[in-house]
Amino acid sequence: MKRRISYLLIACLMILSLASCTRDPKPPVDPAAPGKPLDGGEITVAMYSDLDSSLDPHESGNSAATREIMFNIYEGLVKIDSEGNIIPALAESYSQSESSDEYTFKIRPGVKFHDGRQLEMADVISSLRRAAGLDSGVALVAAFSAVKEVEQIGDDSVKITLNAPDTEFLPRATAAIFPRDIDPVTQVCGTGPFKLTSRVVQDNIVLEKNEDYWGTPAYLDKVVLKVYEDGEALVMSLRSGASDMAMRLGASQIAELDSLNIIEGSNNLVQALYLNNAVKPFDDARVRQALSYAIDKQEVINLASDGYGTPIGSSMYPAFGKYFMPELTDYYTRDVDKAKALLKEAGYPNGFEFSIAVPSNMPPHIDTAQVLVEMFKEIGVSAKIELVEWATWLDEVYTQRKYQSTIVGVDARDATASDLLSRFVSTAADNFTNFNSAEFDKVYAEAKASSNDKEQTELFKDCQRVLTEEAAAVYIQDLASFVVMKKGLEGYLFYPLYITDFAAIYRTE
Repeated sequence: MKRRISYLLIACLMILSLASCTRDPKPPVDPAAPGKPLDGGEITVAMYSDLDSSLDPHESGNSAATREIMFNIYEGLVKIDSEGNIIPALAESYSQSESSDEYTFKIRPGVKFHDGRQLEMADVISSLRRAAGLDSGVALVAAFSAVKEVEQIGDDSVKITLNAPDTEFLPRATAAIFPRDIDPVTQVCGTGPFKLTSRVVQDNIVLEKNEDYWGTPAYLDKVVLKVYEDGEALVMSLRSGASDMAMRLGASQIAELDSLNIIEGSNNLVQALYLNNAVKPFDDARVRQALSYAIDKQEVINLASDGYGTPIGSSMYPAFGKYFMPELTDYYTRDVDKAKALLKEAGYPNGFEFSIAVPSNMPPHIDTAQVLVEMFKEIGVSAKIELVEWATWLDEVYTQRKYQSTIVGVDARDATASDLLSRFVSTAADNFTNFNSAEFDKVYAEAKASSNDKEQTELFKDCQRVLTEEAAAVYIQDLASFVVMKKGLEGYLFYPLYITDFAAIYRTE
């Protein structure tokens, strides 16, 4: 794959001071003035990678890209809107006990599944029990592991009882509901505004409008999702008109697409150099701290992302307003001497070598890796980039944890702070960095046990401080996200989660 960063920039980085190489970012093309929405039509959307092999909506291993598309197909009792609010979905109303250990939902009447059947209470009960593992003994949705019981109340309501109070449970009630007699591993059938009608692995996914949708129907009749594992091929498809739209492009890509509408937003991802804390030399906090001192976040953004992006200092991005801590952004400021001193103290006076595994289909992360490699050279550390296919990354890096370091963006499955922080609990199944801190485990447990919002918020902030101080990862930024759409398409909404709402997109006159 061709390098995405100009060799001139890298040379500049190596020869001159970092500050002298900053480029003024070019603003993206403004989208056209809103036009009158038209019903119907179809669009082709270019995607970086295929969906996961399993489309089971309760599958905890689903990638962010898969969940992004499944949002249009499946619905839970509640859902998140583009402003981050929790709104009714298959439950038309809900209530929470004062102790926050019981949640009751009144099920919306008249909802149909994509196969035409009416949603019934038995479907709701079955889906929720499956998510919680009440019959199998294994919770498929991690957030539902705290569910003690699911029971019908009266003719139209369901009550979920938890093992312990949890003030964050409501936004987790987005777990998908589907017919009780299907196997969601092999059959995709939800209640959302679009239904999946066909799929060719590693090639395309076709979504068609759900004509019986209970809510506001989609404008478009069809969305064809075309898979391009190569970033250059994806850009070419937009330039040629083969694709009408693409989400989450990087700054280096939009320069080639200035004839199209380019909309800037946030990716809502914690991009970092994630380190395998269980392998040498990253089992030593001093080494991790040294790498943190070796970089200048804003310069990484300037060089790798043309100045677009928001620096962050821990595992939280700005969309989580009350939890985000901007003061942690500058906890580590670039200090080559301090970085070298820490390496010497840790037993690496001459530096060391390590590899950075980066998904080959994600140009923004490749661009970032190339800049970090040059910055690490100044403290005597040699890093080698290893490009890996996405499926390989999911298997070897995320699942098996066979890696030294990697650059990716980590998202939240729902609108809760703990969704970003829980993966650093030492015993967490998704703790792919093998971070192990007794202090973090203690503070996180205290936060989850608290039913006082103010107290819980401060404890979650304490969790972030621990991650920053112990340098669980080399935190970089919340990547800017660019959506590219051809002229005559509008309606794209940025959500505080990794979501694309195709129902909101429309053609104009």
